[in-house]
Amino acid sequence: MLKILHISDVHCGPPHLADLASGVVQLAEQRVPDLVVVSGDLTQRAKPAQFSHARRFVDSFSAPTLVVPGNHDVPLYRVWERFFAPFAAYRKHFADELEPVYRTPDLLVVGINTAHGLTFTEGRIRSPRLLEVAELLASVPETVVKIVVAHHHVVPPPRFGSQQVLSNAFEAIDLFSKAGVDLVLSGHHHQSFIANSEEFYPRGRPPVVILHSGTTTSNRGRGSEKDKNTCFWIEIGDASMVVSNLRWEPSLERFAEHSRHWYPRQERQPYILEGVPLPQAEPGA
Repeated sequence: MLKILHISDVHCGPPHLADLASGVVQLAEQRVPDLVVVSGDLTQRAKPAQFSHARRFVDSFSAPTLVVPGNHDVPLYRVWERFFAPFAAYRKHFADELEPVYRTPDLLVVGINTAHGLTFTEGRIRSPRLLEVAELLASVPETVVKIVVAHHHVVPPPRFGSQQVLSNAFEAIDLFSKAGVDLVLSGHHHQSFIANSEEFYPRGRPPVVILHSGTTTSNRGRGSEKDKNTCFWIEIGDASMVVSNLRWEPSLERFAEHSRHWYPRQERQPYILEGVPLPQAEPGA
């Protein structure tokens, strides 16, 4: 049984809530996940001190971690940095690799950077990265659990107006569903929801389950999760997976299960790279 803790939108800086940060670390110590996934927005304004804080927070987990940047991890007001060195502070405090990959014999987790220097809200997946992801997914047996992590969302959140999805979302989901991806983990909207690929991009394939975490450790919850904080606890077996949406309960001073969802792991067909339509790589990319 694989166990994964998915948190998002940490927002180290003024919005960060230290007691909730301690609470989610305690949760991980109690449940002992095989991996902790952090799907972006580690900082509020990409300042070096905020990245130092975020680094200490991530290092406080005993379990292995996989982290991808979010749009708040790119400077907003420091225009020179935003255009010419958008990830300098992130790289200094975390890693040069913005799209990490975590592998075990039973698990492949692929990070995708959807935040770029000119990205303000919706985000995008670069076409060359989709090609790389296709090759990574094709390189493992179909029995391996396959998870993709990005900050921005590939399906529209419910009850959130006319918010657009990230660029290349259709191409990405087409690839993920054909490649037998089990889960897509994302954040960004500070409001948790669960969806599947066939609801929004019907292709008659086994659905990819999409988990969108709310903000786990900040005071920036939105919509139905205003003033609330959430994360996901995921358990994956050979034939099924169970997803628990956890919410911070002030009266209990801990994260507690808010809802539980069961999904079968569908029979996956072998992946054929040349059979997947992908966008052409951008000139000069």
